[in-house]
Amino acid sequence: MQLDPRIVRVGIEVNGRLNWYEGLDIKASGTKFANANQNECQISIGNLSKDVRDSILTETSPFNRNKTPKSVIVEAGRRSYGTFQIFRGDIISSVPTQPPDISVNLKCLTGNFSKGDVIARNQAGSVSIKKLSQTVADDLGLILEYQAKDKNISNYSYTGGALKQVDKLGELGRVNAYVDDGKLIVKDYNVPLSGRVTVLNLDTGMIGIPEITEQGVKVKFLMDNQTTLGGMLRITSLIYPAINGDYSIYKLNFDITSRETNFYWIAEAKRI
Repeated sequence: MQLDPRIVRVGIEVNGRLNWYEGLDIKASGTKFANANQNECQISIGNLSKDVRDSILTETSPFNRNKTPKSVIVEAGRRSYGTFQIFRGDIISSVPTQPPDISVNLKCLTGNFSKGDVIARNQAGSVSIKKLSQTVADDLGLILEYQAKDKNISNYSYTGGALKQVDKLGELGRVNAYVDDGKLIVKDYNVPLSGRVTVLNLDTGMIGIPEITEQGVKVKFLMDNQTTLGGMLRITSLIYPAINGDYSIYKLNFDITSRETNFYWIAEAKRI
């Protein structure tokens, strides 16, 4: 069987300029949540030249007077179909590792820069959840993906950090509202996003036996370009048929490297 080489690359954006790093020793791991929790990611980039390494560490330093957001994008994929986005967020810290193999370690969170933007929003009378979602997306500079039943709420009022609006939106609308990959996603609670189905079995990359959790199931599988936070998992296990069925992903971990074995999704999902 012919191998389909993997691709792992990281983009770092400073002052509107995006630089991509590929073909290096890159490791990335993190967790994405289908709720108001911030998605998190840890990245290690090795084999950088000293000039590039110094530039990244200087620009993303907390002592840098430039207080504009320092953004990061992580993409992965295979040569046969190209790359897809795994994580997008803001760098909150950067440190070098110890010699002799000096790498740059980055810690990142989704929407972290927006936490410092204090805003006030008031809607007299009633307003639809969809319209309110669009306002929140605009405040955060995100694209809205709305897949929930619309409803009205009365006398909406909010003052505080821009990102915290996502939490309030989920509470008022009784929906899953979360930020992922440059989008504000709003969907009905425990209902998977339409058109986002991952069929998971021994032949499609499932690793080991799924675990039953308090919420549903936890399963590890090879990374693909179909699995999405909030999407559906359709699991078929020959060894553990009791867990077979459809699930909605509420937590999605990733663990990828460019040169080592790890290239996995680890999904936690609720039974539909």
